[in-house]
Amino acid sequence: MMNTFATRALIKLELTRALRNKKFLFFSVLYPAILFLIIAGNADGTKMDGTGLTLATYMMVSMASFGALTAVLMGNSERIAKERESGWVRQLRLTPLPGRGYVLAKTASAAVVSLPSIVVVFLVAAAVKDVRLDAWQWLALTGIIWAGSLVFAALGVAIGYLASGDAVRPITMIVYFGLSILGGLWMPTTTFPQFLQDIAKWLPTHAYAALGRAIEESQAPHTTDIAVLAVYFVLFAGGAAWLYRKDTLKA
Repeated sequence: MMNTFATRALIKLELTRALRNKKFLFFSVLYPAILFLIIAGNADGTKMDGTGLTLATYMMVSMASFGALTAVLMGNSERIAKERESGWVRQLRLTPLPGRGYVLAKTASAAVVSLPSIVVVFLVAAAVKDVRLDAWQWLALTGIIWAGSLVFAALGVAIGYLASGDAVRPITMIVYFGLSILGGLWMPTTTFPQFLQDIAKWLPTHAYAALGRAIEESQAPHTTDIAVLAVYFVLFAGGAAWLYRKDTLKA
């Protein structure tokens, strides 16, 4: 009972902190929608190569995925590293809060912020670029992008326990921009040289956006994309758990 109460209290605290951080809210909620308008601003109804999607429809999923990635990756990694350095995590270990409760609170706060970032991109795409989908597609897109962001939430926790307070930002930024650009969230991977296309198809961000695009085309997600995301989730979550235990023993 005490463990459950402590976990709920920390989740409430994390949500309050996340929603009060205006800079973080801008970059995770508004920034992806602004990028969408810049990239798809002058797009016409021409179909993208190899798909039945217009540029606006194609990039809508990319930017919604990018927004969710921003919320869960950037939010978790830096905050965890700084809390470890300040001694806050050590203090929490003296409370009834279990280790999984700390990780759950971080993931929950990031997930709450990631949902608005997805919805805002969808609203802008529908209102400004006249993107039209069936009701089930909007719901399925929201659900699959939101659920898929847990892969990157686990990565954020792992980086937060891997890096020090000074090193966490550059490490996170390299991973963040690397996954975003090479995974095709900022531009279609068909514009890449062939060797980069071969790399991109095995990145979690590429598989992440591909799930959404399959729904837009009323197709079943490819098994390969689901498998790629599942493998990365196991790796990231396993790494986060191992680093958390290592940090606990060190303390």
